[in-house]
Amino acid sequence: MESGMRPGNSRVQRFGLNATGRDLAVGDIHGHFGRLDAALAAARFSPENDRLFAVGDLVDRGPESADVLAWLERPWFHAICGNHDLMTWRRALNNPLPHVDHRVHGGAWLDACDGDTQARIGACLHALPLAIEVETPGGVVGLVHADFPYDDWQAIHDDTFSAQDEDACLWSIDRYRLQYARPVRNVRAVVHGHMTLRKPAQLGNVFYIDTGGWQDSGKFTLLDLHTLKPWHGRR
Repeated sequence: MESGMRPGNSRVQRFGLNATGRDLAVGDIHGHFGRLDAALAAARFSPENDRLFAVGDLVDRGPESADVLAWLERPWFHAICGNHDLMTWRRALNNPLPHVDHRVHGGAWLDACDGDTQARIGACLHALPLAIEVETPGGVVGLVHADFPYDDWQAIHDDTFSAQDEDACLWSIDRYRLQYARPVRNVRAVVHGHMTLRKPAQLGNVFYIDTGGWQDSGKFTLLDLHTLKPWHGRR
């Protein structure tokens, strides 16, 4: 499936070391920002010192998807593009993915937004990078929504990284499905969402942290990128 990622937009966004606080990563939010707020409060998140990195799928399914605009304006909140964010911005900008009914996948909320709001949401989600790199005391940690199709992180910076490779980053579950545990080289760790699990999982140096905080029976897992240890929080 062609992703339609932006050829002129930076594929990877890089963040330097946070020497004053924590860097936390969270799995799929799916329009449940109120629940995320509660998890951050329980973790004593400090907007002045800490940073939060979301591994995509900010919207769809949940009742607060339109709040994504306010969250993306917060200076301590950073996100990559997930497949649901892609579906949303493509439809919001009147270029829906072919053969995909966004509404069936939790996207009906977009129809309730006025035209100006839809355009703003589309522009904001369109601007999200495919990947984020965060410098930590132990080395660089990479964030990609669904999967990474190579054993060498450097591949994401190469000109040969194709549209099919970008699709894998947004949609694939191959590494988890195959339980492929060979580490990804030239990066301390890679963090994914996309796969909704009962508890966090690890394959080599690849971490899966979507534990269904957007589901009534789930919770948000916040992964400390400095220690690579999860903080388990009820909503």
